[in-house]
Amino acid sequence: MAVGQYIRQGLIAGATALALSGCMSGLPGLSGAGNTPEVTRAASSAAPQSFAQTGDNQSTTIAVLLDRHSVLQSGSAYARVAQSVLAGGARPAEAELQSAHLRANAADKNWLPRLGPTVSLSDMGDLVTSLLIEQVVYDNGRKKAERAFARADVEVAAVTLSIDTNDRVYTGLDLYLRAQEAREKASVSSHALGEMREFDRIMTARVRGGISDMSEQNIIRAKLAELQSNHDAEVLDARTAMAELDAMSATPLQDVTGISQIAEPAAGNLPLTVLRSVAEKDRDVAQATIDRAGLLPNVGAQVSTGQGTRGGLIVGSDAGFGFGTGASLKAIDAAREAASRRVAQEQEDANRRMAALEQKLAALTSRAAASADVAGQARANTELFQRQFNAGTRTVMDVVGVVETLARLERDHVTLRYQIAKTQVEIARERGALANGSDI
Repeated sequence: MAVGQYIRQGLIAGATALALSGCMSGLPGLSGAGNTPEVTRAASSAAPQSFAQTGDNQSTTIAVLLDRHSVLQSGSAYARVAQSVLAGGARPAEAELQSAHLRANAADKNWLPRLGPTVSLSDMGDLVTSLLIEQVVYDNGRKKAERAFARADVEVAAVTLSIDTNDRVYTGLDLYLRAQEAREKASVSSHALGEMREFDRIMTARVRGGISDMSEQNIIRAKLAELQSNHDAEVLDARTAMAELDAMSATPLQDVTGISQIAEPAAGNLPLTVLRSVAEKDRDVAQATIDRAGLLPNVGAQVSTGQGTRGGLIVGSDAGFGFGTGASLKAIDAAREAASRRVAQEQEDANRRMAALEQKLAALTSRAAASADVAGQARANTELFQRQFNAGTRTVMDVVGVVETLARLERDHVTLRYQIAKTQVEIARERGALANGSDI
C-alpha cells in the first residue's frame, strides 16, 4: 500500500473519531452524562490530580482517610517505634494502590472511540487493510459503571493500605510492649532473687551451726530456683521480642523505654474495616451494573476506512438473550442488596469489637488500681517483717514468705499495666488512628 494511502486513511480515521466523540453530543438525548442515565460519557477527560480526585467524581473515602490523625504523641516512645517500623516496611499495599489508580486513569477515558487496524483476505487473494473505529452510543450505563468500578477499586486499595499500615504499627507496638513488660518483670524477679540469695546464705550458716535443719533450706532453695527460672524466662522473652522488633524496624530501638500516653481519637471516625466494606459495596454495585448492561441491548457505531469508508449502527448484547436472562437480572439486583447488608454487618461487628475492648479496658483499669494498692501494702508489710527479723522477732521463713508474695504481686501489677497499654493500642488500631492519613 502506498504511503499516501496510509496518510489518507489516518486523516479519515481522525476526522471520523472526532465526529463520533464530539458531533454525537449534538444528537437529541445524547448531550452528556449528566442529562440522561443512558449515556456514559465522562464529563471531563482531565487526568486525576491526586488519589482523592479520580475520574469525574471526588472520592469521599480517600478524603476521610487523608484527614485522619494519629493518637501517638510526637516524640514519644510509641511514635519512635511507629516511625521506625513504618520506615522498614515493604508496603506492598502501596503498590496495589498505585496500580488501581492507574487503572482508574485508564477507565476514565473509556467513553472515547476505540480505533484499531483490521486485516482481511479479499476474493482475489489480496490482503486488505483498514482502520476500524467504534463508538458506544447506548450501553445501559456500562461505561459509567466501569469508571465507578475503577474508582471504587482505588478506594478499596487505599483503605487496605491504611489497614495494613495500622496493623504494622500495632505489631511493632505489641512487640515493644511485650519486651518492656518482660524487662520490668525480670527487674522484679532480680530484686527478689537478691533478697532470696541472702536468706539462703543465712540459712546455710544456720544449718551448719545446727540451729536449723535442711528442710527449711530446701524450701528456700526451691523458691530460689523458681525465681531464677522466672527471671531467665522473662529475660529471654524480652530479647526475643526486641529481636523481632529490630527485624521489622529501620533503626535499632534498644534505647526506647517506657509506656506512652495515647491521645483520644477524633470522634466520628468510622473503623477502617467499615470504610473498606463501604468501598467494596460501591465496587460490587458497579460490577452488578456492568453485568446487567451486558444482558441488555446496546447500540454502537462503527466506521471502517480502507477501500472506501463504510459505517453504521450495531445493535446487540454482550451475553445474548436466553431463557435464564430474567433470573440473571434478578440475581444481579439481589447482589446489590447483599452488598448493602454486608456493610451493615461489618458495622455491627466493629461496634461489638469496640464495646468489648472498652469494657476490657475499664475492667483492667479497675483491677490495676486495686493491684497497686495490694502491692503497696505487701511492700510495707515486707519492710516491716525485715525490721522485725533484724530485731530477732521474725524467723527467716516468715520473711521468705512475704518476699515471695511481694514479688508475685508486683509481677501481677506489671502484667495489668501492660495489658492496659496493649488494649489502648488495640483500640487505636480498631479506630484506624495509629498513623496519620497524610503520611500513609
